Amino acid sequence: MTKFNYELDYSRIKELRIKNNLKQTDLAKLLNISFQSYSRYENMERIIPITKLNTIANYYNVTLDYLVKLTNQKSNKNIINKDINKTIIAQRIKELRTKYNLYQETLAMDIGTSKSFICEFEKEKKLLSLQYAYAICKKYNLSLDYIYGRTNINKLPKQK
Repeated sequence: MTKFNYELDYSRIKELRIKNNLKQTDLAKLLNISFQSYSRYENMERIIPITKLNTIANYYNVTLDYLVKLTNQKSNKNIINKDINKTIIAQRIKELRTKYNLYQETLAMDIGTSKSFICEFEKEKKLLSLQYAYAICKKYNLSLDYIYGRTNINKLPKQK
């Protein structure tokens, strides 16, 4: 099994599927992808696109933070938007850079990408991918749901 940078682990999508007595084909249909593609995501052989992970979070009514094991808290009453919004992502990345007095180059180095990618996220030309958003969350103790505009609460809930 291939593991990716930043300890990204979304094995809970498999746990939730099994707990809900669903088949991989059921989730593949939900995501409008092939069974093989879904299987690769579930087995973490490929990084799941954030749009697909968001669909899964909405289907099970759980947070993105829960799905990627940033928290053990499944649901969040503070979810205000179930869609991913490039404008909000751009604002939140700019806010993060301002708060920590970071240049685009510095943030890029922190998460393993280039300054041009950060610029594209901030200009809403590209959607911030899961692995980079996850790296930001781990480095700065932020909520993935916050980064993607699903909540206005930026910190992760305290673990019990």
